[in-house]
Amino acid sequence: MSKLAAQDKFLDLSDYGRSFGKILANSLKNTRFTPIHVTLLFGISGLIAIYCILNQYYFAAAFFIILKSGIDAADGELARLKNTPSYVGRYLDSVFDIILNFLFFMTICYVSKTSIWLALLAFISIQLQGTLYNYYYVILRNKSVGGDSTSKIFEYKTPKALPGETQQAVNILFGIYTIVYSIFDKIIHFLDADAYKVKTFPNWFMTLLSLYGLGFQLLIIAIMLPLGWIEFIAPFFTFYSLLLFVLIGIRKTMIH
Repeated sequence: MSKLAAQDKFLDLSDYGRSFGKILANSLKNTRFTPIHVTLLFGISGLIAIYCILNQYYFAAAFFIILKSGIDAADGELARLKNTPSYVGRYLDSVFDIILNFLFFMTICYVSKTSIWLALLAFISIQLQGTLYNYYYVILRNKSVGGDSTSKIFEYKTPKALPGETQQAVNILFGIYTIVYSIFDKIIHFLDADAYKVKTFPNWFMTLLSLYGLGFQLLIIAIMLPLGWIEFIAPFFTFYSLLLFVLIGIRKTMIH
């Protein structure tokens, strides 16, 4: 099952790892590997990237950051191939992402002249950017005929466990997810509370929005590290947040 109906598919600049993810998922389709195993694997790839940054192996760090994006695409692909949608996998994926994002910026702070306050501001900025992307994308997925609806527009209520997972595991991970993401969700919902009323988003807008997708954000970091621009990563993502207001403004004035 695709995340989107054919007419709603767009060029997602943050989803460059999808081809690798499909290859990996297909190679694991008839094995005992589950989507959760793949999620754990992308977490390991992210931790290796952090280790490389700590030791200033920036080309290797870039490789594992990009690899992480490719593996990240594989868990959802494998879940669709095996027809095993999972709230545990959905929330575990998101929890890993925010933990790794935080560690990336704390590691950059540690090995460079970036202040802790600027690193924290950049982390907050990258989360708000990603939340805007996810907010609009999930709205589109939920309204797309035949699209994936595992992710909800408003994550206020613990979902009922799907076959193959326990309600306790869903409860725990949903609780963690709510703690770490709720503030960002509330800010974005406040900035564009009526977005969910939109019937659909045009493809060009979603492609523009994908500049805020996690994959594209990580690609920027992966490019800046080996170029020796580590000092500019935190300032860049802080100022990159100005695009938030441009995208929301376009949505409010042009897309109803």
